[in-house]
Formats: sequence, C-alpha cells, structure tokens
Amino acid sequence: MTTVGEQVAFFRLRNSVQRYDWGSTSAIQELLGLEVDGRPAAELWMGAHPSAPSVAVPLDGVGGASSGGDAAGTLLDLVRAQPVAMLGARVLDTYGPRLPFLLKVLAAERALSLQVHPHPHRARAGFNRENREGVPRDSPLRSFHDDQHKPEMVVAVSRFDGLSGFRRPRRVLELLDGLDGDLVARMRTVLAARPTEAGVREAFTLALHARTEPDVADDLARTVAAVRARHGAGSAGTGPGTGPGAGSRRADSTVLALAEQHPGDPGAVVSLMLNRVTLEPGEAMFVPSGHVHAYLSGCAVEIMASSDNVLRAGLTSKLVDVDALLECATCEPGPAARPRVVADASSGLTTYRPPVAEFALGAGEVLPGGAVDLPDAGPRVVLNLAGELVLAAGADGEALLRRGESVFVPHAAGPLSVRGDGRVVVAYVP
Repeated sequence: MTTVGEQVAFFRLRNSVQRYDWGSTSAIQELLGLEVDGRPAAELWMGAHPSAPSVAVPLDGVGGASSGGDAAGTLLDLVRAQPVAMLGARVLDTYGPRLPFLLKVLAAERALSLQVHPHPHRARAGFNRENREGVPRDSPLRSFHDDQHKPEMVVAVSRFDGLSGFRRPRRVLELLDGLDGDLVARMRTVLAARPTEAGVREAFTLALHARTEPDVADDLARTVAAVRARHGAGSAGTGPGTGPGAGSRRADSTVLALAEQHPGDPGAVVSLMLNRVTLEPGEAMFVPSGHVHAYLSGCAVEIMASSDNVLRAGLTSKLVDVDALLECATCEPGPAARPRVVADASSGLTTYRPPVAEFALGAGEVLPGGAVDLPDAGPRVVLNLAGELVLAAGADGEALLRRGESVFVPHAAGPLSVRGDGRVVVAYVP
C-alpha cells in the first residue's frame, strides 16, 4: 500500500469524459491513449463535483496498481467520509466537507456557448428558486445545477482562442460601422448615444433578445454578408483612430466562423463587442464570475470553483436563458482578465494565481535528474500531460504517473515532490 504512516498517500483517478458536440475528435483521446473514432471529447473532469465525480482508487506501490484492501469509491464520497485527512482543517473550515475546485482538460474543435457564470449570491438564489419550482437536478431545462459560483482559469496546452469581456464602446462602434442590418443599426445608435457601461449593456441586451424576432435570420444574413465583403476586401484597421468603417480581420473572421457554426444566431454579431484573445501554450486567462465569454478553439487545462453553473445566451444547442444571463452579467468594458503568473527558473514550475481563494495551478516540465517540489498541504490533484513521472510523499509513499494519468493527493500525505521526465500539472487550494 502506498502510504504515509497509516494514511493512503495517493488515489488514482478514473475520470469522466464529457462528449459535448463542440469537443475535439482527437486532443483528449490522444492524451488518454483512447481510440480516435471521430466522436467528440470536450472535457475531462478531475474532481468531486456531484454531476460527474472521479472514481478514487487507492494505489499500492510505485507501479501504480490499485490496492486489494481498499475498494474504489468516488472522490466525492471519500472527501465526505474523511474530510480532515483529505482536505486539512484550513480547507474544511472554509468550505466544509467538499473539494472546492474542479480540474479539467478542455478541447474545443468548435466554439462553446456565449455564456456567464453567476456570482455566489446569484447562484444560491437561482438554485433555490429552481428547487422550489421542482426542476429536477439533472434536467436539461435547469439553469442552476448547484449553489456555487464558478470563476475559472484556462492555461493553454495548444494555441487557444476565445472571447472574454467587453471591448471599449468606441472600438465596438468602429467594428459595427458600415455593416448592413437592422440589429447592428440599433446597436450603433445605442452605443453612439451612450458610449458607457450602460450603453454596452443596452446594446448587448438588444442583440440577445433579437434571437426571438421573426426576421432575425434574414437580418443577420445581411450583416454577415457585409462582414464577409469587408473581410474579403482586406480591412486593415487594428485599433482606435483608424477611422469610420475600419474593421479588424480577426474580428471579422470570428463573426464568419460563428455564423457558419450557428446560422441565424445573434451571438456571431455579439462577438464584435467582446475582446478577442489568443493564448499560446503556457499562457493563461482568468474568467471572473459575471464575465461574458466564449471559448472558440484549442486545448487547455481549465480549473474552476467546483460548480457546473453555466448561463447561456447563444451559440449552443443547450438551454438558452437570456434573462438569467443578463441578470448575472457584468458589462463594464475592459481587457480580458489574467492571473498572476510566477515562473521559478530553478524548478521549471510556473504558478498561476487568480484572485480567488478556491484554486491555483502549478505547471511545468520535469527533467531527468532532479526533483520538483509541489504544494505541500491541502487537497491536490496532479495530472501528467507527457512522459512518465514519479510522485513522492514523505519517505515511502510514491506513485507512478504515465501520460494522461491523474491522482488525488490528500492533505494528510504532507509534502509532495515529483521527478522523472514529463509535464506536470497540479491543482491546489492556495
């Protein structure tokens, strides 16, 4: 048994793969060594959220075999049964007997929905309201699946593209200038009269509610045609002061891609209001609660407060709840948010610290011949993205991690290090 004293040091995780229609048909499959069969695999969940908790198998020895003495159970049940040993007193006192973060690998071949995650009070109110209304917890008609907020952070594994937060109103006006269509004309009028947060909210609201208008598909088709013509003409504007009609090739190409994926959806036009973000491998973006966003393509490690609350307003085949999204959305213009990133040249480990208390992330290459110290307390989930790694806790506890494998490390296991030749990711409570 891989133990530290009487405590099991490592639990191998068997994780759920979510096969949403926007998922990549190869990225997660290749990471896990699964057959590439053309089916999408969108998210790999590593954690204890009730919707899809990982199975936790006690490890026996460095070879990584499961122990014969302890049966596998879900990580959710394990944390509830032994909260002090699994979480530590600090995390237990703050969050109760629950793992406060959820780690994922996200792989998008097509755009995710235009969405917002609620603030804590909105999450509690929405969850309780739907409970009173008798909406089943697993119903596709439910907007609030739990009572938690869901700030999140992505760290790119490949090139990763997304939309996050609102552009400055003047820049939105530049991108809307010259485009045909009744909806964009109304949006321009509002923003020209009120180039403020209030104007952004009003224009955003107009766009979202347009999805129910009877002629929206024809109107959007005219707008998309105008964007296509501008893009084909090689619009070159890239920032403020480029003059009326100036566009952005990247913004225009985003509209065209979204309109092709979701014909007749106003979300394609809404993309002109949002910051377009590209992350290269190792770069990160933070998405606070209330922040309007949509991931477009690429593979990333994603960590969030342990919640499945997603309020959608378009670009999706799932439930759209415009009113709930608008109630929770923050419309203040500003750049996409970034976490604090600290690279340790001596260890090769980079830490990503967003301004939330539930989670932080460490990631980096582990090279042969040395050991890298990982966070030494609290609940930890460790994932290997490449090669072969050995985790060590205390004097005797060790676990082998091959590519795509993950383990849960309890607080009681104590100080933790990794050696070998691979690419480690560790999620923890800072």
